Amino acid sequence: MDAASATRVVGNCDVATCVSRAVLTHLASKWGSLVLRALSRGERRYSEIRWAIEGISEKMLAQTLRDLERDGLILRTSFPVLPPHVVYSLTPLGEECAAHVATLLRWIETHVTDLKKARRTYDAVRAARESPPKPARGVAPRVPYVEVRTSQPRVQSVE
Repeated sequence: MDAASATRVVGNCDVATCVSRAVLTHLASKWGSLVLRALSRGERRYSEIRWAIEGISEKMLAQTLRDLERDGLILRTSFPVLPPHVVYSLTPLGEECAAHVATLLRWIETHVTDLKKARRTYDAVRAARESPPKPARGVAPRVPYVEVRTSQPRVQSVE
């Protein structure tokens, strides 16, 4: 075991204050994963990333890019030209991370039929539990007995 690996600090995503939790939040978001996948195909301009990821808003893309840049996973390069030219690319750390994210995304896409079936089954079971049973044909539904009282009007005493 070399000295570098012996002193390596390991994070703990279960601890709320650990930086690894914040990075996990960025990576586990749908936008973070999809931005990493888009950039794993090569450097991209902002508009190219936006076109590659259907449904992402400008606000969410800008926030996601900032978060991933802060985490050291992507690099923002600005060229001093008019109009401004900015490109985003993966850092070496981002490339390593993107490979793991790609594996997860590939698994999800491969199992989408099974996942859709599981969701339909869950929804059907939940709906059956939450809906009241339907009365049999020809049987009047049971209505709970409610006692109706007529009460005397309340008189408040003034002290």
